Amino acid sequence: MARISFLLLAILLLAVAFPAEVMAGGRGGGGGGGGNLKPWQCSSKCSSRCSGTQYKKACLTYCNKCCAVCLCVPPGLYGNKAACPCYNNWKTKEGGPKCP
Repeated sequence: MARISFLLLAILLLAVAFPAEVMAGGRGGGGGGGGNLKPWQCSSKCSSRCSGTQYKKACLTYCNKCCAVCLCVPPGLYGNKAACPCYNNWKTKEGGPKCP
């Protein structure tokens, strides 16, 4: 019984320590991730993607959230989402695009 409890505790700690990897399988309409970025590269890619918008804070928030799951940010300031299917297919509850 103690072994099972320890194993469950270890799995729970791993899920808390690495939430992006655990969430990637169940989020973003395009399946899990699929991009080639490392999580630490998201910030600079999103800064570039959001540099031309007047809603920079919201853009950066959602871009970084999407990148953490999809490990991909489309090139350019706008559009080009076909280059990143997970990012493109992640929708809001209302059906609009989640990722900028």
